[in-house]
Amino acid sequence: MADIHANATRFHVHRLSGDGTGAAVVFLHGLVVDNLSSFYCTLALPTAQAGHDVVLYDQRGHGRTERPPTGYDAATAVRDLTALLAALDLDERPVHLIGNSYGGTLALHTALARPDLVAGLILIEAPLSGPWIENMLDTLSVAALDLEGSQVPQELASIGARKAARLTATADALLNRTTLIDDIAASRPFTPADFARVRCPVLAVCGEHSELVPGARELARHAPHCTVRVLPGLGHDVLQGGTGELRRAVLDRLAEAARRQPEAVTV
Repeated sequence: MADIHANATRFHVHRLSGDGTGAAVVFLHGLVVDNLSSFYCTLALPTAQAGHDVVLYDQRGHGRTERPPTGYDAATAVRDLTALLAALDLDERPVHLIGNSYGGTLALHTALARPDLVAGLILIEAPLSGPWIENMLDTLSVAALDLEGSQVPQELASIGARKAARLTATADALLNRTTLIDDIAASRPFTPADFARVRCPVLAVCGEHSELVPGARELARHAPHCTVRVLPGLGHDVLQGGTGELRRAVLDRLAEAARRQPEAVTV
């Protein structure tokens, strides 16, 4: 693990090296209580063991990365990622982005803003439509009110629940002392025209009972190289609840990509 400075921010980064025969893969985690650790055993380690070079990082304000008071909009997240790729010397050839939940949204934003840097997308339960994002904002706003001035982190720490205490304190700091909620609320939703501009291969994975299936299918209707895979019996818990099947889908997609020489995508 290492601290990397990019886009005027200190990022906590973990790299796992493959055997040089695979692709370069970057994982993007979800919002608030999530961090790079959610990928480590589920997907990242198996991906590296399959020969791919893996990058995990705590996004701005999350995990062990620096928490600036501002800059939680999608455009800044894209700049964070592109600056991080440059700092890691990974900006000379396209990389594969794997995003879970809101991390998938950011992966798609990156493919639209910098298609030259993205060889392929794997979007796991990614919110792509306006209504779901509005519901998420409502949930975050309620959580912010509940956490403001709360003694829950201290109470959790006092009974030895250190991880839960740390995650709760991080959530409080992000929701009540940064512009995260306002920045997400101000974001423009994706349009069919946006989806049509995605030229790299996309695999969108959703749980059967997830509210996000319609958004994934809308993406597939417009993006020329998008496949939707729906995992039976699951909701928004695909990463944890469907790890085995998800892992096979991810490794199959990356193996297919590694068999062909990645080329920069131009528009």
